[in-house]
Amino acid sequence: MSNRILWADDEIDQLKPHIIFLENKGFEITPVTNGDDAVTLIKERIFDIVFLDEQMPGMDGLATLNKIKTIQPSLPVVMITKSEEESIMEDAIGGKISDYLIKPVNPNQILLTVKRILDRKRIRSEKFAQSYLRNFNKISQRIREETTWEDWINIYQQLIRWDIDLQSGEESLLQVLHDQYREANKMFGRFIEEHYRNWLDQKTPQRPALSIDIMGEYVFPHIKNGQTTMFFVIDCMRYDQWLVFEDLLTEYYNIDTDFYYSILPTATPYSRNAIFSGLYPKEIMEIYPKLWHSGEDESSLNQYEQELLQKQLEREGLNINAKYEKVLHAEEGKRVTDRIMNYTQSPLSTFVYNFVDTLVHSRSDSDILKEIAPDVPAFRGLTKTWFEHSSLHDIFKILSDEEVTIVITSDHGAVRALRDAKVYGDKDTSTSLRYKYGRNLNADEDATIFIDDPASYKLPAPGIVNNYIIAKEDYYFVYPTNYHRYQSRYKDTFLHGGASMEEMILPIATLRPKTLMRR
Repeated sequence: MSNRILWADDEIDQLKPHIIFLENKGFEITPVTNGDDAVTLIKERIFDIVFLDEQMPGMDGLATLNKIKTIQPSLPVVMITKSEEESIMEDAIGGKISDYLIKPVNPNQILLTVKRILDRKRIRSEKFAQSYLRNFNKISQRIREETTWEDWINIYQQLIRWDIDLQSGEESLLQVLHDQYREANKMFGRFIEEHYRNWLDQKTPQRPALSIDIMGEYVFPHIKNGQTTMFFVIDCMRYDQWLVFEDLLTEYYNIDTDFYYSILPTATPYSRNAIFSGLYPKEIMEIYPKLWHSGEDESSLNQYEQELLQKQLEREGLNINAKYEKVLHAEEGKRVTDRIMNYTQSPLSTFVYNFVDTLVHSRSDSDILKEIAPDVPAFRGLTKTWFEHSSLHDIFKILSDEEVTIVITSDHGAVRALRDAKVYGDKDTSTSLRYKYGRNLNADEDATIFIDDPASYKLPAPGIVNNYIIAKEDYYFVYPTNYHRYQSRYKDTFLHGGASMEEMILPIATLRPKTLMRR
């Protein structure tokens, strides 16, 4: 079906060559000589784009534009004008018009404008598809080669970018990307299995920055330089979600994004306690036994983050009292937003926002949310919608006018779990789906990293615990008892605690207000 163009111009007869040119290119043109006829036709028929002369007798172009937008707000309108007044450009920027052209116009100019507006999505999709297919073999080769931790960060970045660029592309191409992604996570799991334990006794840069390094490498240096610093941990935020958040913040901030690896298990009681303490879980339990808790009750996890942070500040020789807020509900977020300027009086303020993690858990339990966000792109869009209208976004907008350095990261990501692995253990085994600890645990070797010596992984072994198992790729653990019930319940849910790129490779961004850079 050809695209339908409505062209309103009181001198339409002089544009006959343009109309013939477009018709020969396959477009269906409906010409009118005034705004009233244009508005009448838009009420009666469907058009894909409107060309509108600004200066017409009777109802002029701007008045016609307002009526068109009342009838069909999303209909693209291109204003054709003899002037270059700033107000026309402001209307274009404001979204009332899709573009504007200065008279005289030529047929090719009109054609390019139509293609840019109507075919933008298709052209971009085709270009991305061609580019991805050209690079497919190169990416596959890098995945199979002997890679370093730096290489895996780069591979993950590339795959995420393709995932975002191709998300509205052909189903067959998306399946190719999905398969390549799965192959990458398979090789990444082997890489972690081979190298992770060695990292724990090394210093950066011989190894990647880990959870224990975040405060010391990315936060404390700003404080030591006398900068008011705010540290935000968005629980369970993946890199692809950060990219859509970042897109909303670039208007206000210069943003420098780096990456680090979460410790194992990639779960809140381990990874976030490691961030705030600067210590591995085993070290926390040994040095500060009263501040360590590794239970399964979500309401009691990470109770002592503020105390652990204060201990780390003292070890670093920083004689300050850090502010700390954990935001679990919208009401708490609004309270923090209302008081955010008070926090600028402290050298260091830290905030934990749990919404993304809450959304992950809610999707697992809600058929409605699964319907709304059936896959990774939709879930990414859902988190973007939350952030765009959140108190956290409001906070960042407020702080963009203040002399403050902001550091944003996550404690772990989440993987879309699609394959189950049977696990065998006793009744005291922990209940998590992507990692477990207990006695003599056993599971499918292809799906699992086995940890028979927790101490070598800097993990505590309380009570009768003598081993951990960590799920790789997109597997989740299911007991043989009531196997089919739990298999169906947890399949296609977003989970964390395991060893995948999405859970382990995390962004850490430093934001500096643009307003300060201009002063």
